[in-house]
Amino acid sequence: MKKRIGQIVRSTKETQIKLTLDLDGKGSYQVATTIPFLDHMLELFAKHGGFDLQLTAKGDTHIDDHHLVEDLGIALGDAIAKALGDKKGIVRYGNFLLPMDETLSYVALDLSNRPYFVYKVKWSHAQIGKFDGTLLEHFFESVAASSRMNLHMAMKYGKHPHHIAESLFKGFARALKQAVSRDRRVRGVPSTKGTL
Repeated sequence: MKKRIGQIVRSTKETQIKLTLDLDGKGSYQVATTIPFLDHMLELFAKHGGFDLQLTAKGDTHIDDHHLVEDLGIALGDAIAKALGDKKGIVRYGNFLLPMDETLSYVALDLSNRPYFVYKVKWSHAQIGKFDGTLLEHFFESVAASSRMNLHMAMKYGKHPHHIAESLFKGFARALKQAVSRDRRVRGVPSTKGTL
């Protein structure tokens, strides 16, 4: 069976990123983005999705984390799209309702090649240590756009910002794991159009 691996090198005046994603991995990871909280979230993504992720990144975080967080979302989305290739034989859709202590989030996605992003997450406060949790909306929006997926994320309820973020990343990992999984009954792509 063909390996589904996406390798991305993204270098701009603001950020430098090297990322390798194996959709059929075992949940192993080596992540170093210079943003410790985001490292933790991406490690959760790899572990709970069963993806192998190798990632090194740095950027102009002396200004703030915005550019690096955005470009990491773009790079991850590009890697997902590259690894999926023609998308033949995949399930296509995924969704997951994920509890994290007092928090419950819902993530649903469609690998439709039609990017769209809906984010219904409210924070009582979004500061997580030194990390600005509001940047996660931009991160996931960038993932959705560059992977060309339809991605919906909603927090049903929750209080602690760390738990909210963790629930979103784990829910995204589980939903993506479903969507990229192979279905032997599918011939070609799962669409009446004959293409995605």
